[in-house]
Amino acid sequence: MKIVLEKLSSTLLEEVNYTLSNGSETILLNDLIGKTISLNFTGIIFCSKCQVITKQSFGQGFCFSCFNTAPEASPCIIHPELCQAHLGIGRDLEYEERHHNQTHYVYLAATDRVKVGITRTTQIPTRWIDQGANAALIIAETPNRYTAGVIEVALKDFFVDKTNWQSMLKNIGDESIDLVEEKWTAHEQLPSDLAQYFTEDEEILSLKYPVKNYPEQVQSMTFDKTAEISGELTGIRGQYLYLNGNQVLNIRRHTGYEIEFNY
Repeated sequence: MKIVLEKLSSTLLEEVNYTLSNGSETILLNDLIGKTISLNFTGIIFCSKCQVITKQSFGQGFCFSCFNTAPEASPCIIHPELCQAHLGIGRDLEYEERHHNQTHYVYLAATDRVKVGITRTTQIPTRWIDQGANAALIIAETPNRYTAGVIEVALKDFFVDKTNWQSMLKNIGDESIDLVEEKWTAHEQLPSDLAQYFTEDEEILSLKYPVKNYPEQVQSMTFDKTAEISGELTGIRGQYLYLNGNQVLNIRRHTGYEIEFNY
């Protein structure tokens, strides 16, 4: 069947359940673990915003024009401290009012290290699942994206803000990490105008992923280099499929790519 790839959808039960969408049809990928699947790139890439065919994908699946104009590709998506929606400034104020001038949370997530990040209410726990975190904890609640971004920047001296994707895919974790202790250590580092947003919540969410066996090394695959990718589906974590044990394919990285999917 032909599928235009988009970010894997996920739900959290005893372990994370992943689905791949094909229009109105959804494929439960967990059911395919242990089976052979093939994903063959047709050579066509659609812009995730305007749906036109594009020779190259930018950002999270945009054509060059939409990458420079769409609110979903605004610089503050990557750097929330640059958000100006609270000032009435932005690429699309209606969009930014709905998505950026809303409650945002600052969180700490754990894999091999402690990572600081931000997310909206509607993206919990999806955001943490997409990053392949072992566990996560909310540390602050803010009225908008900008304020959350300012707190995140202030904590970058103490925590990383990017996931080490190779360590995550190899399940290299630090079991000594105490997110509650890290939270209150972070609280001590902030001035009072930012510390006022900290929450008392100490609930940690732990996450388990459907992976048969974690590899010692991983080999990243892309459709830009290999049009035909196939093998036994041995696991899923974050936005990555594991094939044949150690090969990994980032589905979100290929948003808008049209493929033939068979299983």
